[in-house]
Amino acid sequence: MPPRTGGVALQRKTERNAASQTEVPIEHVGVEPVPEKDRTATAKDFFQIAFGAAVATTTIIIGTIPIALGLSFWAAASAIVVGVIAGAFLLSPLAVVGSRTHTNNAVSSGAHFGVRGRVIGSFLSLLIAITFFMISVWVGGDAMTAGLARLFPELEGDLLSAAGYALTAAVIFTVCVVGYRWLLAANRFIAPLVVALLVLGAIAFMGDFDPSFAGAPDSYAFGTFAATWVAAMLIAMANPMSYGPFLGDWSRYVPSSVEAKKLRRAIFGAQLVSLVPFLFGAATATLVPDAGNYINGLVAVAPAWYVAALVVVAVAGGIAGGVASLYGTGLDFSSLVPAVSRIKGTLLIGTLAIALVFVGRFAIDMVDTVNSFLTLILIFAAPWTAIMLVGMLTRRSFYDSEDLQVFNRGQSGGRYWFTNGMNYRAVGSWTIGSVLGLMLANTTLFTGPLSGIADGIDVSFFVALAVTVAVYWVSLRLFPEPRYVFDERGPRHVPALDADPPPVTAERSGARSE
Repeated sequence: MPPRTGGVALQRKTERNAASQTEVPIEHVGVEPVPEKDRTATAKDFFQIAFGAAVATTTIIIGTIPIALGLSFWAAASAIVVGVIAGAFLLSPLAVVGSRTHTNNAVSSGAHFGVRGRVIGSFLSLLIAITFFMISVWVGGDAMTAGLARLFPELEGDLLSAAGYALTAAVIFTVCVVGYRWLLAANRFIAPLVVALLVLGAIAFMGDFDPSFAGAPDSYAFGTFAATWVAAMLIAMANPMSYGPFLGDWSRYVPSSVEAKKLRRAIFGAQLVSLVPFLFGAATATLVPDAGNYINGLVAVAPAWYVAALVVVAVAGGIAGGVASLYGTGLDFSSLVPAVSRIKGTLLIGTLAIALVFVGRFAIDMVDTVNSFLTLILIFAAPWTAIMLVGMLTRRSFYDSEDLQVFNRGQSGGRYWFTNGMNYRAVGSWTIGSVLGLMLANTTLFTGPLSGIADGIDVSFFVALAVTVAVYWVSLRLFPEPRYVFDERGPRHVPALDADPPPVTAERSGARSE
């Protein structure tokens, strides 16, 4: 789905200079803070990148899922609008973090979870990357094979689909391994191409679309309208929420002097723009025989003059979305496991994701698989986001970018060492919220033991979010954090414990208490 790596327009000059100085095509840069001389992005630049991410073709695919679950067009549209706005509201404050730390949000989360506890943010990034890589390969492969099958019907079949997935994954791997310059080239054109798709699509399908499409009220995926509508709303919410760990990849190029409200407005506005591809997906899903086989169905019913444009943009959008998700997580994985390089980490994660694509497509059901993964993203993202937001409030958005890098540099100590690198207030609260969310989950592939508590309606996200906020807030009150994690103004709304920060040492030592 959505592009999530560093600043597209933000480093063009730097990349051109680097390219002129070296012939080495492979990038080896990690997650260290962006040098001050390169922090030249503006809030407008940040919006442009977020806009490009928001109109990726994976957003269109997620927009089709409410129809696949059996909802009418207007019910699907309302679920999408509510989900996107709610998700954007929770997401937008996190746009500021990267501009304060100048690294990605997974590493930045170490300020609240501890420099070792930030592995939770990296785990969330991994889950998101695998999910959207799956969608990207699925979209790109299906579009490629559907176009060929329309020209040569005798080629249609699972073998052609498998070849399309493999080829799409291979292209994504290649771009990710080569690195940032190719990523820039892929991302530079994706937004205009997708916008062209939407314009052409509106013309191509205008005469066939019926807004009174009734869905399948006799076979809702979750039994009742209410349960199915909430599930669809949560799926739409998962799209903006999935950007949380990745926003720092873009905002880290923004100077700290840029007003926070401008960055919040930029990301909120970009998510509102995503309603266009979302609703395009929902509208066109009503035209295909099976919304669960959307790309193949859309290519089959599209006017002949539109097929080539649809295939080209769907493949390009799938590749760009997959590259962006996989690239960022490859960087983060290499910082967690020093023995694994960025390239090896990228290949490892990508191989796992492509295996899940084949299992989801041929052994289970791709819509069910994606739906379940999106639900998992929400379950784990809800408590992570809750802790980040409460932490930003109590810390007044104060971060020490150098001490955040302690774990990455093989050191120990610093402001965010807490207890052996873990802030158990945050880690414990996240664990409680996530376990409770899993117990309440209700998806098409798995259900938790408490899933029936609300008559089949999935309330896992809401409960996980609310419980985590409450538990974390109480933890901060009962077990105050050391005063040195705050700036000179001190904490907001919580007490603090007077203490001296542990010194930063070259090698990690044993357990170290606050």
